[in-house]
Amino acid sequence: MINYIDQHKDRFGVEPICAVLTQAGAQIAPSTYYAAKKRSPSQRALADAALDERIQATYQANYQVYGVMKMWKVLNRQEVRDEHGRTTGVHYPPVARCTVAPRMRALGLTGAVAGDHKRPRTTLPAKDAHPADQLNRDFTSPAPDNRWVADITYVPTWAGFVYVAFVMDLFSRRIVGWRVSGSLHTDLALDALEQAIWQRQRDGRVLAGLVHHADRGVQYRAIRYTERLEELGIVASVGSKGDSYDNAAAEALNRVFKTELIRRRGPWRTLEHVELEVLRWVDWYNTARPHTWCDYLAPAAYEHAYDAAQNPSAATAAEEHTTLH
Repeated sequence: MINYIDQHKDRFGVEPICAVLTQAGAQIAPSTYYAAKKRSPSQRALADAALDERIQATYQANYQVYGVMKMWKVLNRQEVRDEHGRTTGVHYPPVARCTVAPRMRALGLTGAVAGDHKRPRTTLPAKDAHPADQLNRDFTSPAPDNRWVADITYVPTWAGFVYVAFVMDLFSRRIVGWRVSGSLHTDLALDALEQAIWQRQRDGRVLAGLVHHADRGVQYRAIRYTERLEELGIVASVGSKGDSYDNAAAEALNRVFKTELIRRRGPWRTLEHVELEVLRWVDWYNTARPHTWCDYLAPAAYEHAYDAAQNPSAATAAEEHTTLH
């Protein structure tokens, strides 16, 4: 009631508001209001204000898409920063999920929710023979670079449609390759594949035996595309005709992309506008965004934890090198 009076006292005055509230059954005397205003804020109020500030800053810095669960996980990993904005290595005190939920409600903050939207066709089925479906709707993976999925989605701009191709690693849900183009020619999908190959080979990973899964689109069945897979010993896999569930993991990534970036940051003007923001979003998605698939770690951190578990001595040496320098 104190906040309500604060919001309306300049227009109606304290005494009239208290009289109306009392008549409505919410008894409060003007003296009670003035006494409350003289009291210092409680420790709870100060703590809520500090937490609200952190929640607001975290929400704004992460595309305004975090719901309660992601916000709770991120807040409990945050480190205190000094006056220069540098991390101190000291974490904030733990905050309960049941505390985060009402604070987000009070601030009017909600997470992004993916929805189903009609989309134009971005791939046309090829008419030649198809490889077998190597996944059979099993979108798990025991290690990085064991299974990739690929798909193409679209973005409407003032200059017309542009198209975005993604390649995603099923182990960590990390986007390993992407490309934006104004057309659906084979180069769109192939350029995204080449980026994925370059990034993983740069990191010293072996791609032979990897399964590459896509839909039956002509971009993925083009001779140049299939020859590039064969050249590296990558096994091609396609889903059944007209069944998006056979590439559901890639479709899920497209929905997240549309929900968290495209529908919240538009309108989009040109291909270059889309390309720059996709670059930023992919970097954030891979390195900062908690993913439920990764136990609420970011995909890059999830892969790092896997690599450290497989080779503890190398991880220890890397940490010592970082500490010394």
